[in-house]
Amino acid sequence: MAETHKKILFKYYSTYLEEIVSETMWAEIIDLEKGYFKLDNIPFFGPLIATDDIFRAEYDENEKVFMHKETIENSGNSIVQVLVLEEGFDKEIIREKLKTINCVSEVLNDTFFAVEIVRNTDYSLVKSILDEYESLAVIEFAEPCLSDKHRTDLLKN
Repeated sequence: MAETHKKILFKYYSTYLEEIVSETMWAEIIDLEKGYFKLDNIPFFGPLIATDDIFRAEYDENEKVFMHKETIENSGNSIVQVLVLEEGFDKEIIREKLKTINCVSEVLNDTFFAVEIVRNTDYSLVKSILDEYESLAVIEFAEPCLSDKHRTDLLKN
């Protein structure tokens, strides 16, 4: 069976953790010789990359893995990070609301999850849900990778 995916190492400065972090994510192989891949994971702390973005990676002899070098083509998808502030709050409530508007998420731990907003989702809908919970001091959220398409959604309203 042909290999279709590789684990890629991303190293970047996380403003959330205030340190350099390494995150390994799955990517679909587009052209192994050129080192072209398509991200197939939701980044937790992520560099400026979202699911389905095309990027270039090179094999690193020291790390013994492929490492992200540059993003080549943006998919139009966005990534939002959510930090739960209220102890005991069930984050599944927010995750389910987001899921109803086609936004899947990955949980890191009890207080942190990352949300994928696909290109054709109206970001103003997502932001209104997040703003509602942020105004109640239940969560705070960051938009580390907001696509041009999703920035435009906010300008329409």
